[in-house]
Amino acid sequence: MRSILLFFIFLSTITISSQELNCQVTVNFDQVSGSNRQVFKTLETSITEFVNQKKWTDKTVKSQERINCAINIIITKRDNNTFEGSIQIQSTRPVFGTSYETPILNIRDNDFNFKYNEFDQLIYNPTRFDSNLISTIVFYTYIILGVDADSFALKGGETYLKEAENVTLQAQQSGLAAWSNQVGVQNRFQIIDNLLSPGLSQFRSVIYNYHRLGLDELSGDAKIAKQNLENAIISLDRLYNKVIGNPLFRLFFDAKADEIVNLYSDGPNTRSKQRLIAVLQKISPNNSSKWRKIN
Repeated sequence: MRSILLFFIFLSTITISSQELNCQVTVNFDQVSGSNRQVFKTLETSITEFVNQKKWTDKTVKSQERINCAINIIITKRDNNTFEGSIQIQSTRPVFGTSYETPILNIRDNDFNFKYNEFDQLIYNPTRFDSNLISTIVFYTYIILGVDADSFALKGGETYLKEAENVTLQAQQSGLAAWSNQVGVQNRFQIIDNLLSPGLSQFRSVIYNYHRLGLDELSGDAKIAKQNLENAIISLDRLYNKVIGNPLFRLFFDAKADEIVNLYSDGPNTRSKQRLIAVLQKISPNNSSKWRKIN
């Protein structure tokens, strides 16, 4: 009897000790010629294990609470142990009372180069910069954790975004452009600098209001929830007038544009739809063809 009890205690320990991310990693090397193709698969496996098996927070996470995300690396050039390409980061989170997963992030970073030797261990040291590969993966891991937490609690991701900021500060010693302060460029520095800027804190409030007061309430009072969604998006107009061209707007709409259109394809009418369309056309003109589908 005691053995059975201990067995179930062991099982429950496994259940609650899952790591935070459920990340699918893909390394695409179709554009690269050469004989040693195995190095790319080894890299893919190493990143998968690094992201999914490392404990990133001090929280206890059940397996069903892990964040679903994806890291897609496209290698365009290789010279011995030096690789160049791009990295795309995507994440979703469940919507309360539904089976729907809403997109949280959809970031495409085209400035990604790194050195890697097959079977190199990926080990993160928060007090120094070791490699652009490790720093970039860790940076986006904390961005995933931070923005996801912001969608559940107002500024709930502060701790994780501060970790991403620390990665940036350590990586700046590399001299690489992706970590430097370049005005008008959506690079890693600009993403984290703007997310943590007190003057842009309204953006993180929009993340919370859109998800917790909007999407998560759709299974209840759909009309009020949809109005809350609308109010959250319209409130971005005030921020846009202060910081035209800020990369946070692209960060938001690269993930949310299709969802917003789908939300307004049916369901209850709201009182500010025309105002919403006007604001969307103004603050996200790259998606103007999508906004025209809202009726």
